[in-house]
Amino acid sequence: MKNKSSKIGRNALCPCGSGKKYKNCCRNMKKELSVKETYKQQYDIIIKTPKQIEGIRRAGVLLMQIMDGVEKMIRPGLVTEEINTFVHEQTIRAGAIPAPLNYRGFPKSVCVSINEVICHGIPGDRILMDGDIVNVDITPILDGYYADASKTFFVGTPGPDAQRIVSIAANALKKGIETVAPGATLGDVGHAIQHYAEGLGCSVVREFVGHGVGIDFHEQPQVLHFGSPGKGVVLVPGMVFTIEPMINLGKKELHVLPDKWTAVTNDGSLSAQFEQTILVTEQGYESLTPYTL
Repeated sequence: MKNKSSKIGRNALCPCGSGKKYKNCCRNMKKELSVKETYKQQYDIIIKTPKQIEGIRRAGVLLMQIMDGVEKMIRPGLVTEEINTFVHEQTIRAGAIPAPLNYRGFPKSVCVSINEVICHGIPGDRILMDGDIVNVDITPILDGYYADASKTFFVGTPGPDAQRIVSIAANALKKGIETVAPGATLGDVGHAIQHYAEGLGCSVVREFVGHGVGIDFHEQPQVLHFGSPGKGVVLVPGMVFTIEPMINLGKKELHVLPDKWTAVTNDGSLSAQFEQTILVTEQGYESLTPYTL
């Protein structure tokens, strides 16, 4: 005789001995989800594997090599298209792809944002002038992995307003990064940035935020640069996201130019930004696009 495996009927008593029908007991029990599964299911956040983290780290190394080259170029008289050409050629030469190019119709390989331009400035025939500040935002895709970072540079000799806003923006990013650790929240990150920048009389842009990154250009979670302590998603090891506060010397209100990309301050005040790709580790954090703030 062949042994036949018996199937428990939905209305049969549950074999666990609870006295309940199987359909109302163990049939509906789900396995306990791992942290990775839970974050994907609840927040659509990808907790990165060690292999993925190493891939993002390599992309970050390339990014910072390109950024260092850009920093050496910055001078009065430089045409912003020259920055785009340099970033594009260096990215391709390394076997990578410039993520901004053709992303949702963006026409260039890098964002170059000058003075009152908050973000998404399109390189072209504009010439850098002595006293300008310029943000350069670079995102290469290397072997399928993304890293994202930006820095704001002085062009020639900066005036006092330029020095002030660049210093505050850099320190705002530093304050945000220093809150990152397992058990902290995204609200802690945003609050640290907002409290610092607004405490010095500057404003924090609301419309553009940080984001998950690594497997795609923009992933969950959104990383707001304002918020309340203890609120938002709890940080866990393996999360990778950008922190990229955009800080205005004047008011926070902005508008986008007819090119549908370039965002500028309504009051014409200077705006500065610094951005790094951050990994949550067991001990705290690691910048995958490290530079001194």
